[in-house]
Amino acid sequence: MKTAIEQFTCIVPTYNEAARIGRVLDIASRHPLVREVVVVDDGSNDGSADLARTRGLRTLVLPRNMGKATAVARGLELVHTSHVLLLDADLVGLTTADIDHLLRPVVTGTAIASISLRGNAPLAWRLLGFDYISGERAFPYDLVAKKLPEIENLPRFGLEVYLNELILANGEKIASVRWPGVVSPAKVTKRGTLTGLTDDVRMIADIYRTVGARRCIRQLHGLANRVVTC
Repeated sequence: MKTAIEQFTCIVPTYNEAARIGRVLDIASRHPLVREVVVVDDGSNDGSADLARTRGLRTLVLPRNMGKATAVARGLELVHTSHVLLLDADLVGLTTADIDHLLRPVVTGTAIASISLRGNAPLAWRLLGFDYISGERAFPYDLVAKKLPEIENLPRFGLEVYLNELILANGEKIASVRWPGVVSPAKVTKRGTLTGLTDDVRMIADIYRTVGARRCIRQLHGLANRVVTC
């Protein structure tokens, strides 16, 4: 798949991230390769959507919490650029340079897609050199254009491993981009111990529901053979 670079649409799904989303939106919206930032509020009750609207960004508010996969699918329906940038709303320490580094391998053709490796990624991912469930990614829209109904109906936390399947099927390289100064707060920090741990268990279950345990292991092997570190 060779897709000429025009610009990126940045999709930021959010659920009760008013404390952190503003900085992410400010950094993303002023990047020269980002034509538009689309914020998809997944049923927040903390004013996250208002922070996007006051910045003049396209904002889609879902009627209830439907899960990240559905939120991103709704955002993808609004894309009119050649490429997509996905950013989580809870990033701390994000800079314009970080986005530059994430987009560069895709813009230069070094890789079909790129994923971030945050400074506080689990130790196992840092030792491997890539985070296969990272939420920060850049890729051509054509990769997902015909898959939107499938993405919308994925388990709530199944998006990243599903995208991995599409990338591996494509047969091209994927870039792992180190973001040492960027962190994503743990769920237990944001939502409390019980809710955070419950969400982590649900995430693991959704990953296995999406691709299966064996396929997860195969993804790790397949990505390890395709990853270029940037």
